[in-house]
Amino acid sequence: MFRRVALVSLLALSAAASAQTAPAIPELPADQAAMRAHVMFLASDAMKGREAGSPEYDIAAQYVASQFYAAGLKPAGDNGGYLQKVPLVSYKAADEGSFVWTPRGGQPVTLTFGEDFAPSPVPDRAETSLSAPVVFVGYGIDAPQYGQNDYKGADVRGKIVAFAPGTPAGLGGEERAFFGSAANKAALAAARGAVGAIQLVMPGAGGKARPFSARGYDRARVGWANPDGTVHSATPGTPILGTLSAAGAAKLFGKDWDAIAKAAAAEAPRYKPVTAKGALTVALKTSVTPMPSSNVIGMIPGSDPKLKDQVVVLSAHLDHIGVNEGGDGDRINNGALDNAIGIASLIEEAKRFKESGKPPRRSVMFLAVTAEEKGLVGSDYFANNPTVPLKSIVADVNLDMPILTYTFEDMIVFGAERSTLGPIVRKAVGALGLPLSPDPMPEEGIFVRSDHFRFVQKGIPSVFLWPGQKGPGAAAVKTFMSTNYHRPSDDLSLPIDWSQGPRFVGVNYAIAREIADGDARPVWNKGDYFGTLYKGPMAAK
Repeated sequence: MFRRVALVSLLALSAAASAQTAPAIPELPADQAAMRAHVMFLASDAMKGREAGSPEYDIAAQYVASQFYAAGLKPAGDNGGYLQKVPLVSYKAADEGSFVWTPRGGQPVTLTFGEDFAPSPVPDRAETSLSAPVVFVGYGIDAPQYGQNDYKGADVRGKIVAFAPGTPAGLGGEERAFFGSAANKAALAAARGAVGAIQLVMPGAGGKARPFSARGYDRARVGWANPDGTVHSATPGTPILGTLSAAGAAKLFGKDWDAIAKAAAAEAPRYKPVTAKGALTVALKTSVTPMPSSNVIGMIPGSDPKLKDQVVVLSAHLDHIGVNEGGDGDRINNGALDNAIGIASLIEEAKRFKESGKPPRRSVMFLAVTAEEKGLVGSDYFANNPTVPLKSIVADVNLDMPILTYTFEDMIVFGAERSTLGPIVRKAVGALGLPLSPDPMPEEGIFVRSDHFRFVQKGIPSVFLWPGQKGPGAAAVKTFMSTNYHRPSDDLSLPIDWSQGPRFVGVNYAIAREIADGDARPVWNKGDYFGTLYKGPMAAK
């Protein structure tokens, strides 16, 4: 009896002490309190940053599933449940690999790890062995409509493509971000029959050499596993093999490298294809470790007999970046704005549909994905393994890191100008008295950097929503990005204006409702680059 009384007394004293030191929790209207409650749980220290593949992420996923159930959503995951199992894997280079150059009529030359080359892990193969000629194709971009066709006059079938990093000047921010990706360059090479790809470290403008380092060559990357256990690759026949330093590239291209380096030193480099005289033999090993995770999926069935089989997806990522290694002080990256508040918005938007008393004409799917922070991996898995027929998905509207520390006066919808989602969004936002502003930072190429882009790659018109930067917005966004983004300070100590949560949800709801109830399904604007590249439905004019 004494021990029990003593224990109760100690607990009471501990609670009283905690109450004295804990920050004050504000009293809020019910709709704002609901938003804050979700973020309190998802961004708590107990969730340890919700890193994909961690037990804490799994708890967060169960929480979202329970909230989808409470909002009246139908399960749309695996086996009649809300969760879609995602077979995440971590993969990395298992050793330093081997690059051997054999010049035509000459003796093999073994390139030196860390000086001439750094290997890349090949996700879908435990061992890679490849020998082929090498063709330099400038930036590796095939886009004549933008005045850039680096493959002109080059036959790369059965060859390894070598390309310069980056993109030429003059491309728009979204195109520059897309074409600057080594993975997208490998996909362009694959389409032309290449059997491998290598990135080169080039001299910079004015001839200044760019640094080369093999440091981090064995860092872990994340992907998802195919049913046979191999790691999914977008270009299984054209792996990225590694990076060559300028010294390594010179061993392959000989005297031709001087001309390539001279072109690279110009303010606006212009390259011509060059075939190295010989063959490169590459041997690589990759190790793989499973780290299973899950997406969370709920659905509101459509009510229109002719449209109910079409699906509008509303997406947001649930994961964040976990706990920092080493160091003193706070190491937990709570991810309050990135993206607990996006998930909170998704949950509250589901409630809006149910509380409206009016079922949408099209079905609406609510999708919380894993491993966005690892490279849009969870959304990529869903796009390749959808729980509804892929052809039934007509649009994706993505919610990622809305910065709600100020009263927003406008909305930004990345990708709105690319499809008929633009007028739909403008109408919905305008009805709420908000203007639609253009992308304030096109140089960041945000349209290609969040989960909606995995739907774009399947030809599905998609947009990504953010509060705008009019009035106090620009300063607030700058402060968050420079001080809190991907740092432990992205937590509930931020000056979050909870009154903006329901406003943001209201805008998203209006947009989703307009898409779900519209007579026509969204299509790409005629000739849009991404719509054309990924063969999506195109407007006739």
